[in-house]
Amino acid sequence: MSLRYAAVAVELDAPAEDVFALITDWPRHHEWMFMTDARQTGPDMIEAYTGIRPFGFLDTMTITEWEPPHRVRVEHTGAIVRGEGAFRVRPLGPRWCRVVWAERVEVPRWALPGWPVVHAATVLLVRRSLVRLGELAQR
Repeated sequence: MSLRYAAVAVELDAPAEDVFALITDWPRHHEWMFMTDARQTGPDMIEAYTGIRPFGFLDTMTITEWEPPHRVRVEHTGAIVRGEGAFRVRPLGPRWCRVVWAERVEVPRWALPGWPVVHAATVLLVRRSLVRLGELAQR
């Protein structure tokens, strides 16, 4: 295995508290996160399915840090995605914030040649998703 990192930062025209509330409202992820349905399965457990069934994967996570309205960190525990992830929300004013999505994932050695393509696609789709999150928070 080899650790790889991906991150996206965007500034949103929405209050940090509202944005954090939407990020951590797991059943609403389908409203803004690209092709992802999520749900809380226990006090500190989440699962998210990304893709169009049956073509996709289940990402199971354990919440490891919970600091509303600024940060949530998870450990990815699934068969496909393993590693750490986080959302950080920093207020820039009463109606403006910066959101950072960051992931450190374990990539099998056989998959390393494909990492640049996966990384580029993931960053593009997460950036679009975070912009959609900001639009949703403005409603």
